[in-house]
Amino acid sequence: MTARPDADPGGRAARRVGIIGPPGTLRTREPMNHSSLAQASRQTRSILVGVAAGIGVGLAINVSKGALPWLDTVLVQMVFKLVGDVFRNGLSLLVVPLVFFSPTAGVASLKDPAELGRLGWKIIALYMVTTAVTIAMALFLAITLEPGVGVDQATVAYTPPNAPPGLLTTLTGMVTTNPVRSLAEGNMLQVILFCILLGLALVMSGEPGRRVTARVQDWSEVVMRLVTIVMCFAPIGVFALLAREIATLGFDTILKLIKYFLLVLFAQALQLFVAFPIMLRLGGLPPGPWLRKMREVWLYAFSTSSSNATLPVNIRVVEQRLGASPGVTAFALPLGATVNMNGTAIMQGVATVFIAQVYGVELTLVQLLTVVGMATLAAIGTAGVPSAGIVMLALVLTQVGLPIEGIALVLAVDRLLDMARTVVNVSGDAAVTCIVAKMEGELDETVYRSR
Repeated sequence: MTARPDADPGGRAARRVGIIGPPGTLRTREPMNHSSLAQASRQTRSILVGVAAGIGVGLAINVSKGALPWLDTVLVQMVFKLVGDVFRNGLSLLVVPLVFFSPTAGVASLKDPAELGRLGWKIIALYMVTTAVTIAMALFLAITLEPGVGVDQATVAYTPPNAPPGLLTTLTGMVTTNPVRSLAEGNMLQVILFCILLGLALVMSGEPGRRVTARVQDWSEVVMRLVTIVMCFAPIGVFALLAREIATLGFDTILKLIKYFLLVLFAQALQLFVAFPIMLRLGGLPPGPWLRKMREVWLYAFSTSSSNATLPVNIRVVEQRLGASPGVTAFALPLGATVNMNGTAIMQGVATVFIAQVYGVELTLVQLLTVVGMATLAAIGTAGVPSAGIVMLALVLTQVGLPIEGIALVLAVDRLLDMARTVVNVSGDAAVTCIVAKMEGELDETVYRSR
């Protein structure tokens, strides 16, 4: 991004383009050039081929594994699992260094602690409002279309693998007592808060702070290069992940819960292709470029089912292809991957009404409002890893007096739906980031509107 030549006595244009380095220097993260765009386009096409091949091979194995059991034991459970897990681990290994260096450098580049406060409140407020509205929409659809009417109750009890944390526990746990341990364990809320405090300390430290900020920005660039290296293996990794999931799940289980399955997918599509574009339009941005450029992020999100694993790709696309400044992106996207779960909120809203209908429980208005509030707060404690939302669903069900055993009803198809809702989760993060960047004058609209 480049600063506009208009008058800017406060240095806002300088902050808009990126990280302020040592005195007298200005350091930026360049948008993608034509060569990079061509490479990204080729990689996207390769990933699409991997997606199509993975679905086709997975279906073929699912149909044939009864007659040829070695297909499942050798290909699915060994080869595909090994390749898919290695790729997903490769993406996950980028998360902690990326979340550490990017927010720290981003906060340090703001130069004014008051600017961080204004930026932070806007981002958090938008995340919370969009999540609450999303849940309300999901509840309305589920109550209107009644997916649980006529479905038999589950015969298998479900026990959450981990007890969902309460609100006070979540808020207290945001402040780490050992940042090294938080980094090692990948506790993103604690890491993000520590990085914000560290970035503020750099802002307030004068010349020593500027020197350290320059080094942090160097490390941020190195980590982004590491992202590029890992992305080279994406087509193979996506193929293995999808082939294994489709071969294992098949479509028999989907047919048993087809109404619930299709309703969740419909709500996810409504959020992705209607609600988010409306948000962008209200924020003063045309949705077309956003929809077109987010396709690469969607492919990674769908295949990995992890907001955290998709974070490196999301940051690269939002900065380099959508034109948001590193200062906004480095703060908003890691935070969104931790606390903003629009797709998960849709699942929790529809699943709660679905389970209530199956058990013949009519939810009151107070209970529905409780679902909205609890699911919004539960999004803060939902980790950006596969199937974490199903654990937090137990918290929502408990608050409205529904049996936790009802989760067994939706568990059969949740793995496939988890892939779809991760797409919505990361898209919500990107949309809010672009809107806030536009509001703060930190969005290069030439880059945003470009091909």
